[in-house]
Amino acid sequence: MTAALLEQYRERIQTELDRVVDFWLKYSHDKEHGGFFNCLGKDGKVYDELKYVWLQGRQVWMYSRLYRTVERFHRPEILDAAKSGAAFLQKFARVQASSGAGKCAFCLTRDGRAVKVQRTIFSECFYVMAMDELSRITQDKEMQADAESMMDRLIFWVQTDSSDLSRPQLPGDPPVNSMAVPMMLLCLVDQLTEGRTDVAEKYKDLSGWCVERIIQHIQRDGNAILENVTLTGKELPGCQGRLQNPGHALEAGWFLLEYALKKEDVQLQKTAVDKFMEIPFHTGWDKQHGGLFYFLDVDGHCPTQLEWNMKLWWPHCEALIAYLMAYSHSRAPLLLDRFKLIYDYTFSHFSDEEHGEWFGYLSRQGEVVLDFKGGPFKGFFHVPRCLYMCEKHFAFHNQDVTKCKMFL
Repeated sequence: MTAALLEQYRERIQTELDRVVDFWLKYSHDKEHGGFFNCLGKDGKVYDELKYVWLQGRQVWMYSRLYRTVERFHRPEILDAAKSGAAFLQKFARVQASSGAGKCAFCLTRDGRAVKVQRTIFSECFYVMAMDELSRITQDKEMQADAESMMDRLIFWVQTDSSDLSRPQLPGDPPVNSMAVPMMLLCLVDQLTEGRTDVAEKYKDLSGWCVERIIQHIQRDGNAILENVTLTGKELPGCQGRLQNPGHALEAGWFLLEYALKKEDVQLQKTAVDKFMEIPFHTGWDKQHGGLFYFLDVDGHCPTQLEWNMKLWWPHCEALIAYLMAYSHSRAPLLLDRFKLIYDYTFSHFSDEEHGEWFGYLSRQGEVVLDFKGGPFKGFFHVPRCLYMCEKHFAFHNQDVTKCKMFL
């Protein structure tokens, strides 16, 4: 029964990935100026021409990864789209500054003029992912070097001097270890070092630093994952310190598990599942209406984020990856039960059978609140990455087609 059910899931996930890819191929490409339209309505119509740099980078990465690793996506139009997006980014993403090359913009006009710069590192992070992944297909050494150069700048900002981010350090706002930063850098190290021993040597110490910083978010005697802590791993006061983000914790869980499996670190594997998956699942799952809350307060106060009790697409994507990866490693029935529960909620609430792709923003009760398919924070990334990674965990054994085998 389990094998048959897993095969049913595999078929649905594969079909859903095809539909999602087709949606973005059909509606998002800007054939006049290059790059991609990010703001797409429920039926794919463009409702705003602004282009968000981190979403441009994510789309280049996703197209490139699908083209490189999945045979049915090894199609000229997908590679051409990735190249178009990368060329647009290389030409327009950077905002020149008097001190040097400057940061990447957060968003651009349709024709590439900078509109806004954020005082964070995330536009640059997805620029790195995009250029590195595409360079693996094209064998473009300059593009690979561009990715590494941007990565080195990120490390400098995070570990040495953040002044180029133009974020003044105010006396009442001490530096914070936000889980997003070490998570993202760990993801980038994994991206850059795949199959490249020289690059792996260059960044060999950074992965350990990232893991240590992520582990610091285990708080309250091991019973809570907090989104923000001090640089020494202590709990912060107030709402900022009590904030929980279940989806982010689950994403950190599979980042850590993937790293721990490569390192054959059994204790870290256990920590990844027990702390970064099970804790946010227990605290974050809405027992009344189903689905994962977006934000929570560890002491039970009402979170100050207005959307705290909404159900967003991306935490459910991360939960699906996390629990399928964990089950594929341990085969523990409980982990498969978690996957089934999240799968049933996700596919019955977010997927749009009529137009394709997924809705992103639901009420606590599971009703669609915002019906666009792409916006400033939702693009061609979390949904296809989730479906791609889940599909990669399913395969039939060549000698026995009645037995479903799962692998990392």
